[in-house]
Amino acid sequence: MKIAFGNDHSALALKRELVSYLEGKGHEILDCGTNSPEMCDYPVYGERAALAVQRGEADCGLLICGTGVGISLAANKVRGIRAVVCSEPYSAMLSKQHNNTNMLALGARVVGPELAKMIVDAWLDAEFLGGRHQGRVDLVMDIERRQSE
Repeated sequence: MKIAFGNDHSALALKRELVSYLEGKGHEILDCGTNSPEMCDYPVYGERAALAVQRGEADCGLLICGTGVGISLAANKVRGIRAVVCSEPYSAMLSKQHNNTNMLALGARVVGPELAKMIVDAWLDAEFLGGRHQGRVDLVMDIERRQSE
């Protein structure tokens, strides 16, 4: 699987840990984030990674900033993106099963590396269930379509 990775300066250590972990599991990483410890603006990297997912350059995306909140807000402004912030595996799994999320955001100041790996694994291993959930995802996407008219 090809994963677009977006991050700001606060997430460098967690990014490196997760990239190594995911490459070790055979995933390909498209690095859309910063590799500098210099202070930077998370919306730039959230948008870059989201555009890669939107364009089909990656199958899905991972985002990391201090809390995961800001970078997910930026990514969610890109049409077709359904990014979710999770701090534990159960919500990550259900976000994919019920909401067909295509980007997962983590907070580098909220979760440690081992918990982050568990959250990412739960999200990547989950599959959208469709059925009754598809109608709800369609309703969410209808909101996006109406707003862009």
